[in-house]
Amino acid sequence: MRGDRMGASWALLLAALICYVPANVMPVMYTQLLGRGSENTILQGVAEFWRSGSYGIALVIFVASVAVPCTKFMSLGLLLIGAQYKTPWKRRERAVLYRLVEVVGYWSMLDVLVVAVVAALVKFRALGDVEPRVGILFFGAVVILTMLSAMQFDPRLTWCGDDR
Repeated sequence: MRGDRMGASWALLLAALICYVPANVMPVMYTQLLGRGSENTILQGVAEFWRSGSYGIALVIFVASVAVPCTKFMSLGLLLIGAQYKTPWKRRERAVLYRLVEVVGYWSMLDVLVVAVVAALVKFRALGDVEPRVGILFFGAVVILTMLSAMQFDPRLTWCGDDR
């Protein structure tokens, strides 16, 4: 039973990693303001907000879209490798890492929310238009897949292993 859950967790993590590539390469949003339109990837959007002086929004999007997913990938990978090889290395730290991954998972949809809020604000002003693009679907898939991977992981496996 535990092996099945670990295999499922690995598969979901791998699927999330695969989806992360198009989520960052494909445009997540099309914006048209005052007759000028452009499609932006996540990093282009961060750069555009930064150039326009919206440092807070740029930082939030960067953290939610790049730092958090990459940290979740590495954290889940470390947890799965530790559990698979039954290593006694830093068990308490891995248990804390698992709890952190669970807590961060709830905030992972922040980037999708930002696109929705920006679209609503621009449409409200009637000066332009904002439309989501296919990249945001891949990013949403990354968030869901990493959350499912964390849910499949059995944290009790952190405590298994040799006590050399």
